[in-house]
Parts: sequence; C-alpha cells; structure tokens
Amino acid sequence: MQQATVKYKVLDARAKAPAYATAGAAAADLCAVLDAPLTLAPMQRALVPTGFAIELPDAGTVALVYARSGLSIKHGLCMANGVGVIDSDYRGEVKVPLVTAGAEPYTIQPGERVAQLCIAPVYTAAFVPADGLSGTARGEGGFGSTGK
Repeated sequence: MQQATVKYKVLDARAKAPAYATAGAAAADLCAVLDAPLTLAPMQRALVPTGFAIELPDAGTVALVYARSGLSIKHGLCMANGVGVIDSDYRGEVKVPLVTAGAEPYTIQPGERVAQLCIAPVYTAAFVPADGLSGTARGEGGFGSTGK
C-alpha cells in the first residue's frame, strides 16, 4: 500500500481524526460531529459535519467519500450523491451528504462512523476530438449488454 501525507485541521473540538479500522483498510472512517442525535426519515437527506478540514498533498490526489457498507445494507444509509469528491484545492470542512434509502428512519448518533474517506491518485485528461474511436469486441454495448 502506498502512503500519502494528508494534513488535517480540527474545526470542532469533538472531531475525530479519520482512522483506518484495520491494517488492510483502504479507507478511513469519518465520524459525525452533531450536537444531538439526528434522525433521518426514509428518503430524507442531511449534510453531516465531521469537524475537520484536509489538505491533500498535491493536484495528483483526490479524497473520495464513500458510504459505509454495513450502514447501507443494514439501514439504507447511503451517500446522497453516490460518491463525494474532495478536490485537492478544497480547504473547507469535510461534510458527508447522507440519505436514508431504507423503509425505516435511521438515527445518527454524535461521534458515529458515518462514511469512509479514500485517498486516490488522479489523472487529468487531455480531451481530444476525434472523427472515430478504435473498435472493441464490446463496442457500444452497455447497461447490461455483457449479461448477468
């Protein structure tokens, strides 16, 4: 596993630094900084603060915020935007956009682990117009074209 140095600044004394739950974890847990428990009704969205900001090492890295798999499968608590993208030049508080996709309300407790933060490399693309693209066996087939 490669390692990147990511600086963080505490914005709220209750904040917990991102932490890896196991030695093999690819993403660090993010914890909610709340004044009181927050109950989300089905399909309700909320922007949950973490109480800290980060500084990525350079423009070649991105921080990606993902749902915690246990919360999503057991309670329907998911990222409202699928995956959160924190660009290298952002210095504001890390916040987690959550939605309850389950049939029951879910209550987020202060300090609860609500998401995961993964630091990844980024490539910027030089988009070049072309009259045609190279052929592949798959071609234009998508959205289930390769079977189950």
